[in-house]
Amino acid sequence: MDKMVWFITGAGRGMGVDIARAALAAGNAVVATARNTDTVTAALGQEEDLLAVQLDVTNPSDAEAAVQAAVDRFGRIDVLVNNAGNFYAGFFEEISPDDFRAQVETTLFGPMNVTRAVLPVMRKQRSGLIVAISSTAGIVGQEFCTAYAASKFGVEGWMESLTPEVAPFGIRTMLVEPGFFRTELLSPESTNYARPSFDDYAERTEQTVAAWKGMNGQQGGDPAKLANALVQLAGQDEPPLRFVAGADAVETVEKKAKDLLAQADAYRELSSNLAHDDV
Repeated sequence: MDKMVWFITGAGRGMGVDIARAALAAGNAVVATARNTDTVTAALGQEEDLLAVQLDVTNPSDAEAAVQAAVDRFGRIDVLVNNAGNFYAGFFEEISPDDFRAQVETTLFGPMNVTRAVLPVMRKQRSGLIVAISSTAGIVGQEFCTAYAASKFGVEGWMESLTPEVAPFGIRTMLVEPGFFRTELLSPESTNYARPSFDDYAERTEQTVAAWKGMNGQQGGDPAKLANALVQLAGQDEPPLRFVAGADAVETVEKKAKDLLAQADAYRELSSNLAHDDV
């Protein structure tokens, strides 16, 4: 096939639908995956170059079966977009251990499961691009986001380390770090708020939940524009290792970079005198 084959997780709603539409509009073939393929069909319809496949990213067997279905239909996979996600919000003490693990299972181990299934295909091809939808929460932590940020910081470290491992096989990686986009992440279908259990957090919890519910559907970023940008970047011979998506995201990354440099410099003398005396 001359066209590229995209494999997109979480393509039944939200940003995954926009990415699938943009890839199809650019003349590519798309394997659109979701826990329920009916959501894919409802959002994208039926096209010759579209294959809807059932995939729960937390299930490695699902990932292997979905990848096999993609190869059986299109013969290859050129772009993997690890997009599926959800959001367990709340103060750390109030997020149950099970919910914290569920967050990491979906947004860290989920992409790992799918990537592990796709890599043999890309290694055989000696080409491919692995895209991970991270977040500014993978750059800067904030209160109420301990579980989500932990998973996204994990994605950042995993992808940075994976990059040199797969580069000899012609496989590229790209971390995408969106700011606030008008997706469905803050909708009741995607966000789970921890049950309040400590009075010390009660007032802040009420204020934070109200603010975030009010932000749902009002975010400044346009996911359709982000999807088009990803298609453009994926078509480059050397896609960027990082794509900071949104003016708010650029501002966040710039501030974090300045803060890191300032923190390193603040104790430079003390840090620089910690070696063994015989070194």
